[in-house]
Amino acid sequence: MPVVDLVDETFIVAPPAALAAALAERRRWRQWWPDLTLDVFMDRGEKGIRWSVTGALVGSCEVWLEPFGDGAIVHYYLRADPTETAQPTVARIYPDSPRGRRAADRLRRRQALRWKRSVWSWKYEMEGDRVPGAGQW
Repeated sequence: MPVVDLVDETFIVAPPAALAAALAERRRWRQWWPDLTLDVFMDRGEKGIRWSVTGALVGSCEVWLEPFGDGAIVHYYLRADPTETAQPTVARIYPDSPRGRRAADRLRRRQALRWKRSVWSWKYEMEGDRVPGAGQW
């Protein structure tokens, strides 16, 4: 099991096609994951993107867009291990000790908070002043 195994769901009131177009903008990837290098291994169009991840972490990342009501549920998955500083594709192993577990917990929390800041910023950008339930797109 990877050290970082995050799953998140956020509802955004915006057309799934608009979310997919925004998700495809590579400049966002650098903003959302500044210490990661993402290589697309599955572009699912309006359903999202799956990446291979290297850099500070090595593993996989996915954003899946599920149409729902008058918007979409943004499903986020990050499954990765930290890497050795000089080798961005070699996983670092945390020792099975209290210190190692604390370091892994800090890493997971940092990645989770980074994503929540990113997805909420994206939500505010895409929704503008529109409220849920105000009609279909």
